[in-house]
Amino acid sequence: MLSISGMTGRLALTLLDKTKDAQLKSIENDPANARAIARFRDQVGSINTVDDLVGNYDVYSFVMKAYDLKDQMFGKAMMKQILSSDPTDKTSLLNKLTDSRFRTFYNAMGFTSNGQVNVNTLKQSWQDQVVQRFVEQQYINDEGSQNDAVGTVLSFRQKVGGINSWYDVLKDKKVGQFMRTALQIPDGVVAQDLDRQVKLFEDKFDIKKLQDPAEVEKLVSKYVAISDAKNAAANAANDPGLQLISGALSSDGSGQFVPATLDISSIDMSAFSASSLYR
Repeated sequence: MLSISGMTGRLALTLLDKTKDAQLKSIENDPANARAIARFRDQVGSINTVDDLVGNYDVYSFVMKAYDLKDQMFGKAMMKQILSSDPTDKTSLLNKLTDSRFRTFYNAMGFTSNGQVNVNTLKQSWQDQVVQRFVEQQYINDEGSQNDAVGTVLSFRQKVGGINSWYDVLKDKKVGQFMRTALQIPDGVVAQDLDRQVKLFEDKFDIKKLQDPAEVEKLVSKYVAISDAKNAAANAANDPGLQLISGALSSDGSGQFVPATLDISSIDMSAFSASSLYR
């Protein structure tokens, strides 16, 4: 993992973009990850039903980590219900959940609505896709643990291709936070009605522009600049040295430094001699 601790978001992101391919290869070749990938490939072909999936720890844990659901791994009963959902049924658990990760996972796994058949697991292309997702998600998690703003950018880039409406943005916590920051929309709007939030975003930005990579990177630049500015202000407020300087400001609140002047000629040096200075 490349260390980006202490860097600004802009510097960290520039460095990561230049080294991404090498880092992904390093993650894939890491001994622990290489073993997990090998176990997944060896065993996934035997997975035909949702019960097969949740009953096989190696495969189940691998795909859950690949789709950023590690925090939901122990909710097996819920995951079985989600993967067995009928997407056309508005009352199904899949359609009741607002967290976009579950829909992404459901679509990627490809089980039928009763959770009985999955023809993807035998396909080499599908296995490759899941492995790639596993490696990329670990990359995002590793870098995000060092710099939250960078992690948010990497997550946004990963998901932007699947954004078709502002509702897709708002149901994803990190993507929503990214867009609010980049478009300078206060976080407090999350307390408002969903349709009102959508209207605010529509007035700020044409969502069709997200199909243009150049427009996406413009938003990334704005987000990083704003995040770096906020972090710099926060760091300055917590800097002991700056707090000491602030303490030297005049008590009248004028915001001006009070100069301290010494009249060297008035200081009596008769008590000191050259010999005493070196005693």
